[in-house]
Amino acid sequence: MKKEYAIVDIETTGGNASDSRITEIAIVIHDGKSVIDRYETLVNPEKDIPVPIFALTGINNEMVKNAPTFDTISDTVLEMLTDRVFVAHNVNFDYSFVRHQLQEAGFKWTARKLCTVRAARKIKPGLPSYSLGNLCNSLDIPLEHRHRAGGDADATAILFSQLLEWDTEGEIEKMLKKTAQDQRLPPNLSPDDYNQLPEKPGVYYFYNDVNKVIYVGKAINIKKRVASHFSGNNVNSQRQNFLRDIYAISFEVCATELMALLLECTEIKKLWPTYNKALKRFDPKYGLYQYEARNGYKYLVIGKLNKFQTCIHEFNSQYDGIDVLRNLAQQFEIDHRFCKYTKPEEGEIPQKNDLSNLPEAVLHNEIIENAIDFLLSNRPSFAIIDKGRSREERSCIWVENGHFYGMGYIGSDISITQSSEIKDHVTPYKGNQYITHLICAYAEKNPRKVFFNKRLQNNIE
Repeated sequence: MKKEYAIVDIETTGGNASDSRITEIAIVIHDGKSVIDRYETLVNPEKDIPVPIFALTGINNEMVKNAPTFDTISDTVLEMLTDRVFVAHNVNFDYSFVRHQLQEAGFKWTARKLCTVRAARKIKPGLPSYSLGNLCNSLDIPLEHRHRAGGDADATAILFSQLLEWDTEGEIEKMLKKTAQDQRLPPNLSPDDYNQLPEKPGVYYFYNDVNKVIYVGKAINIKKRVASHFSGNNVNSQRQNFLRDIYAISFEVCATELMALLLECTEIKKLWPTYNKALKRFDPKYGLYQYEARNGYKYLVIGKLNKFQTCIHEFNSQYDGIDVLRNLAQQFEIDHRFCKYTKPEEGEIPQKNDLSNLPEAVLHNEIIENAIDFLLSNRPSFAIIDKGRSREERSCIWVENGHFYGMGYIGSDISITQSSEIKDHVTPYKGNQYITHLICAYAEKNPRKVFFNKRLQNNIE
């Protein structure tokens, strides 16, 4: 059966299919040699057209007031698209809208897709830009009524005809195979970037058009995880914008899933990528503070973190801080009047009715210092040593005084007799309490991989 193509362009009220609507659609039917049919109409979106969209397209509310709704034309649209390859410039945008609105009209429809952006990059590499307007300028393609569905669809049809003529290597046919990467990759991402991805644990980075990192992720299998970002038909605005913004990928292989997770956390903290949301909420918000009031007594308090004051210990939540302070007070028999769970104003002293039978100040302050020393000295220093990225190395994570210090790799032929020597073989990273929590949880589950000075030599060899 001869292959036919439905070349589609739409105008819409916004940038994503979930909460925007089609205002105009044009479908040009191409048999692989020439145009054989054409359909174009304004569409009543049943909602107001925003002023910026009117400024771009020239389509206003008055123009679409008496136009058919998409439900009314859905039968015609479906008939023209059925059993044809769906072709568009930046195809995922048009495809997501049409599929979504056909679904709302009661039709379940899918099709093979062909993106003329991707096809042009393959068949005519090296052009300065692959936007429709710039391509038409570069290739002398007439483009009338820019940002109107009919004008853009006609120009895309001419571009498609020329690409078919220039396609001596059969690139378009390769792109149309159901298993082809082009059926799922974002329009601006080079297949070479995807093909280089390893099937190993590690961290991957997505970049935008100015080479800025917009997303950092970790994976047990980098290639499989990256592919999962591009599958499915989610039409929400964040995902649509996300896919359009991906221009390149890089990666860093890690020996273990834990190291990938730690690297992901530190990179998100350092780079603060636009599309990373989940790990941004794990910054500690509370701290344990010590202060001395004007009456000479020292207090321990839990308060919100303040960049102008140094705290003794950080906590993700006020509850965690209160729990630690209560345990310290119980263990060292600290008078409860000197433990505060909201940070007081500087110099605040207990109310008069709390001043009876106070402990001797020097003795009390010594107890406070002992409790702090205990809390600080009770933070362990240890190494986690695990498999490397190859047989010639081992991975290592160093925790110093209870805080994540860094991680790296050490040759299998290097002899280590003191766990503290690991520190010389790791790359320092800036940690936080969430990272420390991840490491400690891993250490509890994998005690054979944790090494302290006294038992390092016996276990590591």
